[in-house]
Amino acid sequence: MQLKEHYTNLWNNALSKFEANAFEFDTLIDSVKDHRFGVTLVAKPSGNVKKNIHQMLLDLRAIEPGQYYYPTPDIHVTVLSIISCYNGFKLASIHARDYIAIIKKSLHGITSFPVFFEGITASPSCIMVQGFAGNEIENLRNNLRSNFKNTDLESSIDKRYQIHTAHATVIRFRHALQQPQKFVERLKYYRNFHFGVTEVQEVSFVFNDWYQRHLDEHVLATFSLPLYL
Repeated sequence: MQLKEHYTNLWNNALSKFEANAFEFDTLIDSVKDHRFGVTLVAKPSGNVKKNIHQMLLDLRAIEPGQYYYPTPDIHVTVLSIISCYNGFKLASIHARDYIAIIKKSLHGITSFPVFFEGITASPSCIMVQGFAGNEIENLRNNLRSNFKNTDLESSIDKRYQIHTAHATVIRFRHALQQPQKFVERLKYYRNFHFGVTEVQEVSFVFNDWYQRHLDEHVLATFSLPLYL
């Protein structure tokens, strides 16, 4: 299935739920007892892309202020989840330097790559900005899969699902919406909105919670990608 078709299918399924006021709510997003953590390789959108996303979030927040809107520094694209978040995972239980070495090895031959942020899609529980990237991100993912498979390091790559998208989750639903119809109509405005293009020139290995909060505070290593010539 092509990526655009995949995003469209997600949108159509979520929209039918939204229009029936059948949103799904995250009961753990404000819980102090949520101890799900993991480690992930991420890429950050450019300042201009984040500015455009931020403006959309301000617009939507004005209609539904009670939902969870990702802070600008936390907006990211998941390159690959190395250890998917689970309850009780602690950074001290792994040797981060061993993971960094495998990531460095996997980056051999990988150059910078563009991500085109075009429109939004959704699930019943969240809103995502659609990202479209070329073969380079898939080459990196496949390198990581292969190299981690050949180690005895803890990992859970592809255990939940095999990632092929380059989306950025930007809103999660906390509780019942006050103006669902108005909110959904405004979402439709952004369905094909052009947020901009990012040339990904670095990726970061981070220790993260389920929601990827405070990412800039939990960077374990950052890797520069040579410019594609």
